[in-house]
Amino acid sequence: MKRLGILLIASALSAGVASAPALAQTASQPAETKKPNAPKQKPAFSGQTRAPQPTQIPKIAQEVVAEDLPHLWAMEFLPDGRMLVTAKAGAMHIISEEGQAGPKIGGVPKVLSGGQGGLLDVTLAPDFASSNMIFFSFSEAREGGNGTSVASAKLVTDDRGGGKLENVKVVFRQMPSYDGNKHFGSRLVFGPNGELYVTVGERSDPKPRVQAQDLKSGLGKVFRIDTNGKALPDNPFVGREGAQPEIWSLGHRNLQSATLDGQGRLWTVEHGPRGGDELNRPEPGKNYGWPEVTYGIDYSGKPIGKGITAMKETEQPVYYWDPVIAPSGMAYYNADAIPEWKGSFLVGGLVSQGIVVLHMDGDKVAYEERVPLKARIRDVKVGPDGAVYAVTEQRGGGGSTILRLTKG
Repeated sequence: MKRLGILLIASALSAGVASAPALAQTASQPAETKKPNAPKQKPAFSGQTRAPQPTQIPKIAQEVVAEDLPHLWAMEFLPDGRMLVTAKAGAMHIISEEGQAGPKIGGVPKVLSGGQGGLLDVTLAPDFASSNMIFFSFSEAREGGNGTSVASAKLVTDDRGGGKLENVKVVFRQMPSYDGNKHFGSRLVFGPNGELYVTVGERSDPKPRVQAQDLKSGLGKVFRIDTNGKALPDNPFVGREGAQPEIWSLGHRNLQSATLDGQGRLWTVEHGPRGGDELNRPEPGKNYGWPEVTYGIDYSGKPIGKGITAMKETEQPVYYWDPVIAPSGMAYYNADAIPEWKGSFLVGGLVSQGIVVLHMDGDKVAYEERVPLKARIRDVKVGPDGAVYAVTEQRGGGGSTILRLTKG
């Protein structure tokens, strides 16, 4: 691994280059110019999709801070500036500030690595500075199939740049299990009062995905738990007969993007089908529609269910994409290094191969900006220096790179 020289790139408007024709825009044009998969579907309100670009778009400098890494899924900054990363195959590493990966961290439990499963997200406990506790999600083999699980552990580092996990404990399991290899989610976000939000998928296949509407099932949900994996007493379905008390919201497809905004509120972006990626602010007890209500169409080209995009009992997304960006990794930018982005959401795009910058006006998207990086972006974090760090991946499981983005 080595630190490479800085390459100046232009985000969206400033780019306008032949290598990224789908991103060739002007400030008055929407940030996605390809044809929709479902052209007859109309947004429920103005600005719900294809928002224009902002008038002020910064040039962004890009540098590689670490390369030749295994296939990563997530990263998190440690208090000393190093990065803790998860490799999908089932390993954790610490990346030094010089971009060097330390040896595998010991004590990581066995994960079911295959398809979309593996070692997924990682986050630090709110009291990490004193407890050294971390939480991570992974796909776990179980009787009857597999599912997404969340574990806690104490991270003990050593002077070789590695370390080990101690007192590993699975604190939560998404149930029921299902014998499949898709749509595990999952992101972990601590709220302002120490509550842990866990996002998961609905396992993709037509048979299980209908359980996203079922309160007896943990498929297609956002959960809200304490650090022991228990439901918070003020969760919306506590005490309802047959409902899983850990559920915070329902009707989700595959949630791989989540973060808090400046007010400490949870926001998510979930994968849609062909079209229908959604930005939501999940609220307690609310139903976000999948698979009964969605934008976009099935991969077969047929409608999803009855092909409806609105229903009285379900919430509209704050924003949606058709065609998709394939979201994974999300951060709220509240730093000063790139002032044009302050107050925006940064969403990693797998298919769009870059970072999507959502400039907000209250709880609505006012502008959408694209930063083309010519790589699938699996995770996005804001560093202690105010720079934006992006984790790349290669389709098919190749190695990852960590990029650092600053104002050019």
